[in-house]
Amino acid sequence: MSFKVTVIGAGSVGFTKTLISDLLKVPEFADCEFALTDINPHNLDMVHQIIAKIVAVNNLPAKVTATTDRRAAITGARYIMSCVRVGGLEAFASDISVPLKYGVDQCVGDTLCAGGILYGQRNIPVILEFCKDIREVAEPGAVFLNYANPMAMNTWAANAYGGVQTIGLCHGVQHGAHQIAQVLGVADSELDYVCSGINHQTWYIDIRAKGRKIEKDELIAAFEAHPVYSKQEKVRIDVLKRFGVYSTESNGHLSEYLPWYRKRPEEISKWIDMSDWIHGETGGYLRYSTERRNWFETDFPMFLEQAAKPLDQHKRTSEHASYIIEAMETGRVYRGHFNVRNNGIITNLPDDAIIESPGFVDRFGLNMVEGITLPLACAATCSASISVQRMSVEAAMTGDIDMLKLAVLHDPLVGAICTPDEVWQMVDELVVTQAQWLPQYKNAVPAARERLAKGTVKTNDWEGAARKKVRSVEELREVVGGHH
Repeated sequence: MSFKVTVIGAGSVGFTKTLISDLLKVPEFADCEFALTDINPHNLDMVHQIIAKIVAVNNLPAKVTATTDRRAAITGARYIMSCVRVGGLEAFASDISVPLKYGVDQCVGDTLCAGGILYGQRNIPVILEFCKDIREVAEPGAVFLNYANPMAMNTWAANAYGGVQTIGLCHGVQHGAHQIAQVLGVADSELDYVCSGINHQTWYIDIRAKGRKIEKDELIAAFEAHPVYSKQEKVRIDVLKRFGVYSTESNGHLSEYLPWYRKRPEEISKWIDMSDWIHGETGGYLRYSTERRNWFETDFPMFLEQAAKPLDQHKRTSEHASYIIEAMETGRVYRGHFNVRNNGIITNLPDDAIIESPGFVDRFGLNMVEGITLPLACAATCSASISVQRMSVEAAMTGDIDMLKLAVLHDPLVGAICTPDEVWQMVDELVVTQAQWLPQYKNAVPAARERLAKGTVKTNDWEGAARKKVRSVEELREVVGGHH
């Protein structure tokens, strides 16, 4: 069989290599067309060389193209994947540094909290441009597979306003399940589970190890006994004890989605672990990404060397995309966890929310498991975030800065730290700082700039409570600014 798959943001070299290598592991896809597109021609050329080499070495009839013309890449495609980060590291730096001035200490800032909300404002207009291209030039009925954060907001906008069937994909569920298997001493293949909620706040509500149901107390004991996770996952273990279920998300991610663990600087160190950024370091992902911003330059020869190896030496990963496409094209059923509009799938979350929950894929498409009810504490936590997401999408669609301020005000962590006046000024500063990526706020920027000039809210020059002393916020800004 032959069809076209397009990857937008293909300059994410390593991830694109993974996605396409996974697809090429499916025998029926040997003669597909893979269209790569990115706004960075240098990265695009590198990934094109890598994929073309994989195809050539394995004597496959597949066709590989690369172009900076996104619309041309999408033309005739049956499946379109997005891996984009609008604004790159320059915008990301302000997602972290501006809220810090108001006391909001984020580890990642790409899904919720002030940083995640602004990330959504930048991404949603671009996601809708992708959808317009898909409607107009892709194969009729084309499926949009979104890997870009903020997952729920992007997928919400695409499904509600983009006119394209969009499925949000994330690997947090698989990663958390791997942890659970490790602490229980079983292989990943011996662990069965139902995980449900919203992206990055998904909960393992039923766990079976070798067919045996695992209860709360056993899981707590297993995590507390683990020599590594007991130190790295303090927030997740604490939430497990209080909620009765384990969360998919890393310690650092989860700590910034909730209002309890990062609101007092003197308390943060009790809950995070500095052995790696993902366990709660202030601005950890920004530091990691900035310091490795050119890693693909040094690793490019290694990628080319790996591309010269036969595909039978590539282990297919747990990323959902290749399995979804395989199921839709061949009928081989795939069970995974997917981000889609709720519509009653989870009984105690709003219908319009983008939820992450189990589903099955076959030739008939995606079929979600309906009638799941979350534990009340999980539903309450998800509902708070859903309200923020709903307002954020509305603000992104309308360019209503007042709605954007209300969204940030209602964010759980921001609300635990900031007064309304602080939120209003912080959002003005974020919008002014990121104006070049926020076309929908063009008319709101001059007034926001005037308010900032008269600003009465005092801010702090603060690096955060859990900063690894490698680079300061200012140095990060200089590094990022020097490359754009």
